[in-house]
Amino acid sequence: MSTAPNHRTMAEFYIKGLTGGFIDPDEVIKWADDLLCNDPDTKDWMIDISTAGADDRMGVVHHLHAVKGDVDEAALAALLAAREG
Repeated sequence: MSTAPNHRTMAEFYIKGLTGGFIDPDEVIKWADDLLCNDPDTKDWMIDISTAGADDRMGVVHHLHAVKGDVDEAALAALLAAREG
């Protein structure tokens, strides 16, 4: 990928990973923490994910659904393929 996937695409990737069992909530929480530190446009969902419990997989999934935007299907497919590889 030449550019980083947008937030909605990453959220969809994490939803698939959390529900598929190949991503732990800790990874998603770390992503949200990084966004809070580096993205000048803080959103409520970033805070919600960042403060979610690592043992609350479905709660993290719920917060990921709040991420607005369009999924870049090609980028999502590349992320999924890279994780499988």
